[in-house]
Parts: sequence; structure tokens; C-alpha cells
Amino acid sequence: MQSDGGCTKVQGGCHCGAVRFEADVPRAVRLLACNCSMCAKTGFLHMIVPHGDFRLLAGGERLSSYRFGTGAAEHLFCNICGIRSFYQPRSHPDCWSVDFRCLDQDHDIIAETEEFDGRNWEKARAALTDE
Repeated sequence: MQSDGGCTKVQGGCHCGAVRFEADVPRAVRLLACNCSMCAKTGFLHMIVPHGDFRLLAGGERLSSYRFGTGAAEHLFCNICGIRSFYQPRSHPDCWSVDFRCLDQDHDIIAETEEFDGRNWEKARAALTDE
């Protein structure tokens, strides 16, 4: 992990280590805790990262895709251990949603969590302010 004051480089991945990524993120981040059917069952904590600030380091060939509902979101899972460490959300089409819990533990991020009512997605997305 490297830090340059306002931003830091973090790394993370799936449980078995086949999928690895790094991202440049602010030191202070807002996490979204969603209650949709998928996130409620997995405990995913969304850290939104612009595509240009995210790099897949390993395991692209190990990613399996799953879509449901509108099909707009592409959920990517390691096909070995089943962990979804990041995916393409429909709420932020120009960003990845990274599971904060899948980051390596040596980061210095200060995180604030905000509830997101994914069960009422359209209303919740309209109320969401992208900072």
C-alpha cells in the first residue's frame, strides 16, 4: 500500500488469491451498505472506484459473470472460491464497485458507511449523491 496524502493505492482480491486487483482511492471513502437480495446475503460493502483508477492484476480468466433483475449489473465471481471482490454496478456505469472487505488489510483508508436501499433501487439511486 502506498499513500500520497489525499490518495492511496490499495490492493485486494478474492479468498483463494487467484483474482488480484489494485486501485487508487481517496484516503477517506464513503462505503455503501446495500440491502438488495444479493448484497444482503453476501455482506458486500461497496467502494465505488472509477474504471481508470482500477487495475486487474491477475485472474481475469478466473472471473465468471452473473446477471439478474434488469441485467445491467455484471457480478463477477472467482470461479475457484466464489468470492465477488468487485463488479460492474448499474448505479455507476463508469466505475467498479469494489468490496471493501476484499481489500488487503494493510491500508490506511478512513471509511464512512452509508445505507443504500437496494430493495427500492430507483428511489435510492435518485437520492444518492456522488461525491
